[in-house]
Amino acid sequence: MKLVKKLGLTVLTTLLSLSAFAQASKTIVENAASYEAHTTHAAAVKVAGLVETLSGKGPFTVFAPSNDAFAKLPAGTVDYLLKPENIKKLQSVLTYHVVSGNLESKAVVAAIKAGNGKAVLTIVQGGKLVASIDGNKVILTDAKGNKAVITAVDMTSSNGVIHVIDTVVLF
Repeated sequence: MKLVKKLGLTVLTTLLSLSAFAQASKTIVENAASYEAHTTHAAAVKVAGLVETLSGKGPFTVFAPSNDAFAKLPAGTVDYLLKPENIKKLQSVLTYHVVSGNLESKAVVAAIKAGNGKAVLTIVQGGKLVASIDGNKVILTDAKGNKAVITAVDMTSSNGVIHVIDTVVLF
């Protein structure tokens, strides 16, 4: 129970920090683009031709990597993915960060609790992410075993929700 209370406090603190730019009347794409720490993600969504999809009815849950997350990738990776000939690969990488449905932070934590410490999330790209809790942090583990920490939660949008992560997850 203490863990759930700690997570609740972390979620509340994060919600207060996100409320300055998140607007429930805007789409996921519009909200993400308005956050200066997501310029790389916003540009990649545009290049990949996913603006219309992620502006659609949804609902979607997007685990959006920050600019710092993209900067952790090996040198040249982002430039490689943004080339026109690599659009399919870019689309796969970006859709590996999207879950169909509206999974607010409370739902993610509840799924982890119900799964005895782990929740398997099916990604629209077709892969899986495993959500778990380490201390007071929610962690996403990708197919390669890489871990991303959810650093901000519940950016509510008209067609879903965005959670910010500190690492690009891969398959």
